[in-house]
Amino acid sequence: MRPAALEWSVDNCTIGAAMAILGERWTVVVLREVFNGIHRFDDMRERTGIPRQVLTNRLGMLVDNGVLRRVPYREPGSRARDEYRITEKGFDLYPLLVAVREWGDRYLAGPEGPPLETVHRDCGAPVHAVLVCESGHAEVPPRDVVPRPGRGARRRLAVADRGQ
Repeated sequence: MRPAALEWSVDNCTIGAAMAILGERWTVVVLREVFNGIHRFDDMRERTGIPRQVLTNRLGMLVDNGVLRRVPYREPGSRARDEYRITEKGFDLYPLLVAVREWGDRYLAGPEGPPLETVHRDCGAPVHAVLVCESGHAEVPPRDVVPRPGRGARRRLAVADRGQ
């Protein structure tokens, strides 16, 4: 049986568009650092070992895409520099990073356990990424979620219609 998903185009797929921004390892590492309170270029380089040009490129791309913003600062006796701060668009990525961390904790952490926790600032309890539906069902299991065409879906052209 032919999967129904083959009837729909992926040309305007927002997952593909998001991964064009986020899909490189160092980009996610930069976001991790900013969410962990590391905002300055030299501090990021020292902590991660990201090559200078790679870090420059990733920070620039995240700024260009509105995920980070530059905030000028100047240490006494030094030239002006920029810190990198998360934007609202960037904050919306936090659940993704929590989900990636949880997956890594489950499958990749050593026997001593995960190196980082995400906790609720007010009470200190662990925070988790969960699926919820708009009707109020909390913690929907992934197997109970199905994709379906959205408002922006486009029917896929048949091979003959594409001139092939």
